[in-house]
Amino acid sequence: EPTVRTELMVQIPPIAIFLQESRPKFPTAFFEYLMPIVVRYLTDVNNQVRKAGQEALLILLEQDLVAQSDIENKVCPILLDLSAPDSDDEYKVEAVNIICKMASMLSRTTVEHMLLPRFCELCSDGKLFQVRKICAANFGDICNAVGQEATERLLIPKFFELCSDSVWGMRKACAECFMAVSYTTSPEVRRSKLSPLFISLISDACRWVRQAAFQSLGPFISTFANPSSAGLYIREDGTLSIRPSVQDVNSNSCQPSNSITLVSSNANAA
Repeated sequence: EPTVRTELMVQIPPIAIFLQESRPKFPTAFFEYLMPIVVRYLTDVNNQVRKAGQEALLILLEQDLVAQSDIENKVCPILLDLSAPDSDDEYKVEAVNIICKMASMLSRTTVEHMLLPRFCELCSDGKLFQVRKICAANFGDICNAVGQEATERLLIPKFFELCSDSVWGMRKACAECFMAVSYTTSPEVRRSKLSPLFISLISDACRWVRQAAFQSLGPFISTFANPSSAGLYIREDGTLSIRPSVQDVNSNSCQPSNSITLVSSNANAA
């Protein structure tokens, strides 16, 4: 029964945490018995079971309970198969979504060598706009996961493609994550490549794209500031914030506090 398999997936993470805490008593139980079930359910015929399996996998990764060998030898190959060009549409959409969500939880080497090539292929998927939309919406997270060199070499060309996609929702998603992409690149790339690209979004024929671009304008400009002097940084949730200096912290003046609130609220609103 699918409901039984779904409920089983819900129980896997707490069982895994218990086994981790009791490792001397159960040293290999999770890797031998539970992890194979999670991997198998990623391809279950029932979509509710698959989604429960995906949620369980993300929790396990977040808790750092999955061994690197299992990630590379069991999880990634399954996701690559599900996101292949000839894969079923529903499976492909789910696979690219899970790839984007788990990228921030894996090592940079694993993401760059195992998942990044497929992500770049999916950015150009001409069959399903839903796949491209997921890629566009999570583009900043992927850039952050692989770092500057891979971003400029492999991802920026794909970002240009998505920013000129015929579907306006794609261009809007790109405008919304523009700051995160810019933050990962060098000042020269921001100036020579991303600035003209941003101008094209802010001049887009679709008003929803223009609106998203204008909301991202301030955060995008902030990426040109020197982080060491401006104190700007990107939080884990992707919002822009400012780190007060020691002098500001020790000062009783309200002016620095107002500035911090202003920048943070603008970033969250964008």
